[in-house]
Amino acid sequence: MKSHLTSSDIFRVLVLALSAVWLLSDLALAKHAGITRHYKFDIKMQSVTRLCQTKSIVTVNGQFPGPRIIAREGDRLLIKVVNHVQYNVTLHWHGIRQIRSGWADGPAYVTQCPIQTGQSYVYNFTITGQRGTLFWHAHISWLRATLYGPIVILPKRHASYPFPQPYKEVPIVFGEWWKADTETIINQAMATGGAPNISDAFTLNGLPGPSYNCSAKETFKLKVKAGKTYLLRLVNAALNDELFFRIANHTLTVVEADAVYVKPFKTNTVLITPGQTTNVLLRAKSKTPSAKFAMSARPYATGPATFDNTTTIGILEYEKSVLASKVNNKKLPLLKAKLPQYNDSTYAMKFNRKIRSLATAKFPAKVPKVVDRRFFFTVGLGILPCAKTQTCQGPNNTRPAAAVNNVSFVQPNIALLQAHFFNKSKGVYTTNFPTNPPFKFNYTGTPPKNIALSTGTKVVALPFNTRVELVLQDTSILGAESHPLHLHGFNFFVLAQGVGNFDPKNDPAKFNLIDPAERNTVGVPSGGWVAIRFLADNPGVWFMHCHLEVHTSWGLKMAWVVNDGKGRKQKLPPPPADLPKC
Repeated sequence: MKSHLTSSDIFRVLVLALSAVWLLSDLALAKHAGITRHYKFDIKMQSVTRLCQTKSIVTVNGQFPGPRIIAREGDRLLIKVVNHVQYNVTLHWHGIRQIRSGWADGPAYVTQCPIQTGQSYVYNFTITGQRGTLFWHAHISWLRATLYGPIVILPKRHASYPFPQPYKEVPIVFGEWWKADTETIINQAMATGGAPNISDAFTLNGLPGPSYNCSAKETFKLKVKAGKTYLLRLVNAALNDELFFRIANHTLTVVEADAVYVKPFKTNTVLITPGQTTNVLLRAKSKTPSAKFAMSARPYATGPATFDNTTTIGILEYEKSVLASKVNNKKLPLLKAKLPQYNDSTYAMKFNRKIRSLATAKFPAKVPKVVDRRFFFTVGLGILPCAKTQTCQGPNNTRPAAAVNNVSFVQPNIALLQAHFFNKSKGVYTTNFPTNPPFKFNYTGTPPKNIALSTGTKVVALPFNTRVELVLQDTSILGAESHPLHLHGFNFFVLAQGVGNFDPKNDPAKFNLIDPAERNTVGVPSGGWVAIRFLADNPGVWFMHCHLEVHTSWGLKMAWVVNDGKGRKQKLPPPPADLPKC
């Protein structure tokens, strides 16, 4: 008997066959693709006591430091942020590439209007081609003083580290603590034209430690087993200070910087600027020693201004065997860590030069070998006149300000990304950001007579896939100073750095195009320069600023607009429906 397949039967068979193929290809993708992870961040006030004083601080979910985000490379994150406090809030996922997800980047008035009191916003992004340690923090005013936490990105399943598997992983987040309210501090400073008050303490995982008055109980303790290796995920979330970090009588092996694996090197002291992350391996001693060890961090400070010259200490303790702890109950001595001098720029330069990309077949360093556009940016301080209604502390009623290429950035009152996406930039920003400083002078020598800055909301517009070379030059106006510069939306390659003025004739010969460090934040050396390259392959508006919060407040910031490319995957999608309104 013949079976007659009707056209609808054939259609059904085809659909089943196709869906089987789709399912298989989806499964194949799913094996490599990540999962979706949901977080809920309630921004709320919380009473916290440090240095014998209690104050109300802005937190996520009442935690200080904030919760840890854990994900794998390839995972999608949906983080719902609900604002229950009186301040406007935004959060930035520092170092996340945000490929075609610029709406989730977070800097206030750059990629979004802030989340207002009682409002919420879902940050939606996928972690692409990154693994390691990053962090999240508030990106409006000085709220990141207490709103921050680590982001741990594990490799894809069944992928291993390019270094020995550690016994345990421990995030260590450095912060800064003020007894006073930080919003009041920066608002007063902006009103009087003075420098804001310095912090009262540094913290290690939110705790100041025994070197501060009334703080011995608030000490971070790390318990280790003899002979085991630990991965310490270091994050500098301090507002205004680069830090030296050392563990007494122990050597650290640096294996990653800014979520990029590096050629491992041993060091006793790590330099880490605000915005940077560094993963180090700590190998515990083979036998349990009869001592405890200080884990100390204190500033690397180069500028003329006063700074918080204190030291935060955590304690490294070895676990004892049951027998030993019964016998030996005497108090163990605490061995101190010797750190470099606070202004040791030679050490800083040497340390930074040791950081090199792995540059292997598996982890290549994709340095742009050809350059489409070259930029030379001076970064540093100057002065601006104060309003007639203000009484400022500077000469002739002026205040200190900061600038890139002499332009002190003026924050718009609508987000740059919205203005760009909807072609409404008129009156919001201009695309005439200077490629070079307005006039040449001896940048690191005697400053010029006129140190007044100009102001404006100016950006650099780039076609999609532009290969950019940028030299950042420190200036000695109001004093030379190291500036940790952070670029949103991209990693860049650090080709070279030097002391004095950049020499366009001779210095490019020193550029490392083989295995330069790949980072998202770099210290522009005090009285020196650094050269970087990046590929502008991410459409959107990307903030670049000094990660010393006082300098950002003073205007040391600018933005890059990367236009859409031709392909579908080269265009920025429209904003999400819940994007906050200004």
